[in-house]
Amino acid sequence: MATANDDTPAAPTDLHAFAVRLRRMNGEINRLVHGFAGDHGLHATDVQALAAILDSEEPMTPKRLREHLGLTSGAVTACVDRLERAGHIRRVRESADRRVVHLHYAADARSAARTYFRPLAQATEAARTRFTEDELSVVLRFLTAMSEELAQVTPPVR
Repeated sequence: MATANDDTPAAPTDLHAFAVRLRRMNGEINRLVHGFAGDHGLHATDVQALAAILDSEEPMTPKRLREHLGLTSGAVTACVDRLERAGHIRRVRESADRRVVHLHYAADARSAARTYFRPLAQATEAARTRFTEDELSVVLRFLTAMSEELAQVTPPVR
């Protein structure tokens, strides 16, 4: 069993245990993301942008993408340009206001991403089989709560 800093036995669900496992999982996902980015001539941030566009519940705009990623306008423009040149996204002017641009994941790129990340989906499914539906419901609630909490965290100003 893990121990806390004061050498008393720590609970298997203490903060340190969560931190270690979340870092490890994040590291493994980042390894896959960096591989995808490298294979497609992209930056890791570009892959984060693709995920944000894919997961968005409403049409993604460059402004919303900038806010989501915490980048400057220029950095988002460069990112969107790279993604468009590589065929991963397309810019669409869908509004009566022609200044509004929506970013859409290109169908061919979505297929390529699905193929590349299929091992991640398979690993997720294999892990899911180890849990009951009730346990999975709790896991999803935890992951949702973590995302909500992390969305509220502001990086320290340098």
